[in-house]
Amino acid sequence: MTKVAPLSAEEIQEFITSQEAWIYKDNAFYGAFKFKNFVEAFGFMAQVAIVAEKLNHHPEWDNVYNRVNIKLTTHDAGNQISELDIKLAKRIINLRF
Repeated sequence: MTKVAPLSAEEIQEFITSQEAWIYKDNAFYGAFKFKNFVEAFGFMAQVAIVAEKLNHHPEWDNVYNRVNIKLTTHDAGNQISELDIKLAKRIINLRF
């Protein structure tokens, strides 16, 4: 297992204040995304899955009809935020907006 360095509180705060899609709570980023219908939500999840696989960094998520909730944290960084979470969060934002 490769250890990943967690980010500092300042680095996390800089990211969180630069956007509105994510909140930071309990050492994780949380995003809640709403779509027109299930097909759009599922399509979004498929796009995120491709990006996550390329980064080798996978979200915790759930989907109910037109809503997708995502949690990002890095298990290899002791369940804290790492640069991988910011990379994935930014790419998710680019897919959504």
